[in-house]
Amino acid sequence: MTNHKNHRQTVKDTPLTFNMIAIEGGIFDMGSNDYSSEQPIHKVKLSDYWLGEYPVTQAVWEAVMGSNPSDFKRANRPVENVSWEDIVHNFLPKLNKMTEGVRPAGTEYRLPTEAQWEYGARGGKYWAKHAFDYSGSDKLDEVGWYDNNSHNETKPVGLKTPNLLGVYDMSGNVWEWCSDKREGYSQNYEQVIKDSLKDPITGALVNPKGVREGTNRVRRGGGWFNYAEYCRPTYRFSTTPAYRNNAIGFRLALFFSSV
Repeated sequence: MTNHKNHRQTVKDTPLTFNMIAIEGGIFDMGSNDYSSEQPIHKVKLSDYWLGEYPVTQAVWEAVMGSNPSDFKRANRPVENVSWEDIVHNFLPKLNKMTEGVRPAGTEYRLPTEAQWEYGARGGKYWAKHAFDYSGSDKLDEVGWYDNNSHNETKPVGLKTPNLLGVYDMSGNVWEWCSDKREGYSQNYEQVIKDSLKDPITGALVNPKGVREGTNRVRRGGGWFNYAEYCRPTYRFSTTPAYRNNAIGFRLALFFSSV
């Protein structure tokens, strides 16, 4: 991809702007040996894409949807109490319509795939040299809000240190929905590996999108009330797509429609 750089998004008929961070694609080892659901570790090959600098804020949601469902009200806190269905069937179509002609040609806003989310959280191309326990640090207090420091609420985005890509709040604050299907809480990556296209040279899964069949949707990153282990970049959880609570939000991905 040429001219892949950070994108400052404007939204028609609103004063709203937000940043999308350019993520250079590559091959990485996805998963871990910490839990069976994170196994087996497998190679993934991703194309370039963009990831939201912050979780979607209440200001962004309200500018697009005209309402704010969050419990912890404040414009620069993450939106929460939004389901996967709310996002995919309502918010994203409206946002894509409102940004026609003012986002990179041929792209559209979506939820990140589980692979895109993990690669971004782990620092993308920098992960091989900086294999942090959390998104940007080995010390969760430096980069995230969780049960030990959140005071039982979400926090405004961007108060902690970003990871090496310049992305904030990927460990803690709110869980973040991904696009992928998943069948059951404990399902590992075996079916994802079977259902994905593979690079004939490296054997890496090429832009995997999860399993073909499944009733749940993946969420990542941990929330303000969780223990530290849930905030690791490789930790996986899943919930029915209609589920909402005040510790679940999301982050935007922007990528070419052909990916």
